[in-house]
Amino acid sequence: MTAWLLDPEVLHLNHGSFGATPAAVLDAQNSIRERIEANPTRFFLEGEYQEALDEARRAVAQFVGADEGGTVFVTNATAGVNSVLRSLEPALLPGDEILVTDHEYNACANAAVVSASRASAVVTTAQVPFPLEHQRDVVDAVLAAVTDRTRILLIDAVTSATGLVLPVVELAAELEPDVQVLVDAAHAPGMIDFDVAQSGASYVTANCHKWMCSAKGAAFLWVRPDRRDGLYPAVISHGYNGGWPSEGGHLHAQFDWTGTHDPSAWLTVPHALAAVEAMHPGGWPGVKAAIREMCLGGRDVLIEALGIAPPAPADMIGAIASVPLPPADNSGSAIFDPLMAALRERHGIEVPVFTWPAPPDRVLRISAHLYNRPSDYDRLAEALAAELR
Repeated sequence: MTAWLLDPEVLHLNHGSFGATPAAVLDAQNSIRERIEANPTRFFLEGEYQEALDEARRAVAQFVGADEGGTVFVTNATAGVNSVLRSLEPALLPGDEILVTDHEYNACANAAVVSASRASAVVTTAQVPFPLEHQRDVVDAVLAAVTDRTRILLIDAVTSATGLVLPVVELAAELEPDVQVLVDAAHAPGMIDFDVAQSGASYVTANCHKWMCSAKGAAFLWVRPDRRDGLYPAVISHGYNGGWPSEGGHLHAQFDWTGTHDPSAWLTVPHALAAVEAMHPGGWPGVKAAIREMCLGGRDVLIEALGIAPPAPADMIGAIASVPLPPADNSGSAIFDPLMAALRERHGIEVPVFTWPAPPDRVLRISAHLYNRPSDYDRLAEALAAELR
């Protein structure tokens, strides 16, 4: 793990939550910060910032199949979701519906609830089964929940707790343009093949600090050309009245400057893409194939150890995968099961155990990245056997 700063005394199987940043990328971030601090006025006001930002944007857009004009940086995917929902609130009428699934990331589901309440709209929930047998189970569940009042579908490209790659392209094809599809693709870029412009969605937001391995605090939002004019950041700033001129059009003017902050995480994205690409002889295609193969192998180890059937087909798995655990009396934990702490404290393993969908049910989610090895999952299976007996 010399390319990473991860503690070698801990088995890290939770890349999915916060990512991990290669040491070389952190070195690049430090250099960027030194450049900023050498003369902040010059950097921000004399064009250095905008030039560096445009370069980073270009790298992101090329990596995810987006156009630069529709791509802006945000601090995380949750900020991207909030920006879209806040922008759409004025168009919602009382009784209109924002549809989510019961696998939706809690923070973004909360954003939907608040935006709906401001417009006297409602949030409805599609019940997607887990375990499940086919991607069509997701499509059927979501479409069954759509009504003539559904205006927005907020859906994950890869679910957080359950680790499922969802058929967002199929759903967008069924629903757009009557229902605006907002894809929370927090995990997708760098984990699976995911082309933003080909998704068919109105909006896609995703993190760069997870599978793309940038410094933390970097994410992007892409907006389809026909949806751009009315889209604003959650924080309104100088660009609203032209106070931050940008040659990149409406979105860039609104999002490129929302106040003084440390943009170094955004500017590390090209460094991260290059650093991870160099870690595998097959480049990024090789990285994605390798970590998916390792994840599927790790899932097989856990399935055998737990004596359960695969909870989802292999074509719905990227580099995170969840397995159901035996129910437990975990009613005192709102999100994380106490088993998570036991695995950390007694076995030195960082892996999330979620209370999902509600106590006493729970799932354990593994991740795989290039710093992991197949033997990591054997060690986890042994620890689980000791804790569950």
